[in-house]
Amino acid sequence: MKRKLIAAVGVAGMLMSVAACGGDDGDSGGKTGADGFKGQTLTVWAMDGSTPPGWTKDLTAAFEKKTKAKLKFETQQWNGIQQKITTSLSEDNPPDVLEVGNTQTPAYAATGGLADLSDLKSEIGADWTEALNASSVFDGKQYAAPWYFANRVVVYNKKVWADAGIKDTPKTRAEFFDALETIDKKTDAEPIYLPGQNWYFFDGLTIGQGADLVKKDGDKYVSNLADPKVGKAMEIYKEYQAFSKAPKDKDEATPQQAEVFAKGNVGAFIGMGWEAGTAIAANKKIEKDIGYFTIPGETADKPEGVFLGGSNFAVAAGSKKQELAKEFLKMALSDKFEGALAKENGVIPNKESLQTNLSANPAAVAAAPAAAGGGTTPLIPEWAAVENDPNPIKSYMTAVLKGKSPAAAAKQVEAEINKRLAQSS
Repeated sequence: MKRKLIAAVGVAGMLMSVAACGGDDGDSGGKTGADGFKGQTLTVWAMDGSTPPGWTKDLTAAFEKKTKAKLKFETQQWNGIQQKITTSLSEDNPPDVLEVGNTQTPAYAATGGLADLSDLKSEIGADWTEALNASSVFDGKQYAAPWYFANRVVVYNKKVWADAGIKDTPKTRAEFFDALETIDKKTDAEPIYLPGQNWYFFDGLTIGQGADLVKKDGDKYVSNLADPKVGKAMEIYKEYQAFSKAPKDKDEATPQQAEVFAKGNVGAFIGMGWEAGTAIAANKKIEKDIGYFTIPGETADKPEGVFLGGSNFAVAAGSKKQELAKEFLKMALSDKFEGALAKENGVIPNKESLQTNLSANPAAVAAAPAAAGGGTTPLIPEWAAVENDPNPIKSYMTAVLKGKSPAAAAKQVEAEINKRLAQSS
């Protein structure tokens, strides 16, 4: 999983409101008898790192053989992509198919720039994992299709755990806390590196508590940080953070938590599987000691809630090749190619039955069990402004860790959150 992907799906920016030009409702991408879509070219915007070479080569060959059309992938960079997509969707000749960040999808749908794919969902999406498909739905309609995902796991140092005499990885949150306490008592290592503002882990904890960060107040959304369930999630975070020496007012990138872990004196951290590569780059010797396990929840049968980062495929409403675009999606999202992508890129596929393709990737194997119970930040266009720096959720977290009650800390930032939620998306 590329760092660029996680950064992009994790940090939402402001999106301009545009009226997407739907173009001609007639489908000039219709079939032409035995020649299929011969002479046409389907343009697909995909993000850097999303389309591995084997998958791309095989899919292109199969698509062109079946449809007689050409397939053109255009690689995009995450930096500045929101504005670029917003602009392209308002033009007369947009790309036909686009990869869009899952948390960004509702904002694009709200502009009218995405085609309704409800018929595609009925045809091929009956067994898409519900939690993964949620971000593709806006106002009750299917405006995208779930493509691939990733979520946080526990990355741990096997040597530190062995030195503490711990033989098995924990299956419940209580067992995890017991393991951290054992490491604290029996070794010189920091049990877990967890800075005070790793807010996507906190978002996962709120999902695990069945909580929402916003609520409806009449016809607008307002902060829901005062909800006792959100407070409970923050108290769980505080219990984890008590085992760490990390600063309470910094996030996981300041400094990079994987680089701290790489020094060999930290028992674990909670992060993306690809962060192990960052640790190995900083200290090659640690590679043999790295292991992974699913973030445990309250009970052994249900992992902790996690934030699901990832991407959906969408079709531009203004594309003149609607039918051809759907042929592409049927193929790209088929078990064959969805499974191949999961295997080659180590990402969570859009249905649980395809998770067997992850067997060679231990980080993905650890991530997969939590996907069905995962979620995202609020799937509303108004949410984008909330995460802009300085993120008030991070301020809330630091305040609690420094002694304020969750209710008092929520009161401290709710006016700012409500102000941002009231901005035009």
